[in-house]
Amino acid sequence: MNALLSVYHKEGIVEFARALVELGFKLYASGGTAKALSEAGIPVTDVAELTGRSPILRHRVITLSGEVHAGLLAADEDSEELERLGLPRIDLVCVDLYPLQEEIAKPDSTRESVIEQTDIGGPTMLRSAAKGRRIVICDPADRQRVIEWLKNGKPDEDKFITDIVAKAEFVVGNYCSLSANYHSDGGYYSLAGRRVRPLRYGENPQQKAALYTCDTGDPLALDKFEVVAGSPGWMNDADLDRLINIITTAAAYFDRNNERGVPYLCIGAKHGNPCGAAFGSDWQGVIHRMLDGDPRAIFGGVVITNFGISKAEANTLLHHNSKERRLLDGIIAPSFSVEAIEILQRSGSKGFLAVNPALGNLSQESLSPAWHLRQVRGGFLLQQPNPFVLDWKDERLQIQGSVIAWDQRDNIGFAWSLGSRSNSNTITLVKNGMLIGNGVGQQDRVGAAELAIKKASVAGHDPRGAVAYSDSFFPFPDGPQVLAEAGIKVLFASSGARKDQEVIEACEAARVTLCLIPDKVGRGFFGH
Repeated sequence: MNALLSVYHKEGIVEFARALVELGFKLYASGGTAKALSEAGIPVTDVAELTGRSPILRHRVITLSGEVHAGLLAADEDSEELERLGLPRIDLVCVDLYPLQEEIAKPDSTRESVIEQTDIGGPTMLRSAAKGRRIVICDPADRQRVIEWLKNGKPDEDKFITDIVAKAEFVVGNYCSLSANYHSDGGYYSLAGRRVRPLRYGENPQQKAALYTCDTGDPLALDKFEVVAGSPGWMNDADLDRLINIITTAAAYFDRNNERGVPYLCIGAKHGNPCGAAFGSDWQGVIHRMLDGDPRAIFGGVVITNFGISKAEANTLLHHNSKERRLLDGIIAPSFSVEAIEILQRSGSKGFLAVNPALGNLSQESLSPAWHLRQVRGGFLLQQPNPFVLDWKDERLQIQGSVIAWDQRDNIGFAWSLGSRSNSNTITLVKNGMLIGNGVGQQDRVGAAELAIKKASVAGHDPRGAVAYSDSFFPFPDGPQVLAEAGIKVLFASSGARKDQEVIEACEAARVTLCLIPDKVGRGFFGH
């Protein structure tokens, strides 16, 4: 058997090559890889000996030869022709590609540097090997898996080969799409995903569904969350995604504005919108206030924290102010103790517990840099992530009225982080470090204000002295007047309406401090 190795990153290639030799493979390798293997004392033939030609064009053309690709594409019935030509059949190919994505991501990259890091021979070999149904390795993580498979006698060979062939085609396709997107300045855009796990069903039981990852390296990507109990479904994963957005936005605010860093955060959501949320210096108070925010809505909700869950935290989540065990569909945290898992897990696949240690170290850097994609009929919409993070040092902020105390500033920042990640139109009320009312998804701003006040009152909260956040400007004074009549003392919104001055005057008359950010800078629409 013959193997051809040509890798950009040399880590681990010597050990892999040695294992192949022990299994009886004859090794061929391109220049740099051949040198690394030879220096390690591993018998290897430079691919130049196979092609009969030295590399040309500054080593750009090495493996792009008929001799190499004949060995990769030849079928069983072509063996006599290969023998007549004096060419070996190549049974295994191990290739990793030039780091194109990393080069594109560099702030100082140029078209010339991107072209230099655009691999041609590697993708061509992978595709030939895939078409020839060879053992094709395009991911260093698969090398040991291949060795174990070979040692075990190639079990389920057809399925194994089909899987790695499909992966090679996927890697090449994604690689080419990166180049197309870069050179077209966004004129072409491809989305490539790898299935992580099937889901029980989609939004409804009659719909099939699965979770895919784009392998971006994001430590907070959904595939980086380990499910330690239960089995999340479509809506659970959708809620998890929204909760990650919310908690990282809150962390970004505190990291930027608070010298003490990010406090304890606990957020509960229902259908993607916060229905309970709190921040503070002790975990127990934070959980209590999150659960008390909207006791009716949190039933069947999903909760995320930036602190670990042990026995005490688990019992608090299930039994605080509840005679019966509280029903939660999911809990996500940096860690769970064994006792906590036993306490929180539900029977069968109902509910889920998911762990990601990255939640325990959130900061401004935790915000996702990825562009947001939304499928529409016949295509998709694409937008950059919202770059705005509330910063009290921002010179564009205008404060009309009394000076805002520091504790109230954090309440406003928390309200902004929750409201700007709720379905617009939204009015969000926060008091004493907790969400007391979230009027989301309304067609008018007065209705959103009325809904937020109603939800606060139904949950037993007094809105007097609370702060309010509006995810856009008030077109008329009526929205602020509704909030002022309920006792709201501080209001944060954007400016840009034709009647901004009337809104300002209405707030002054009601002795409501109004904090404004230009709409073009800080509007918080989300989830349209």
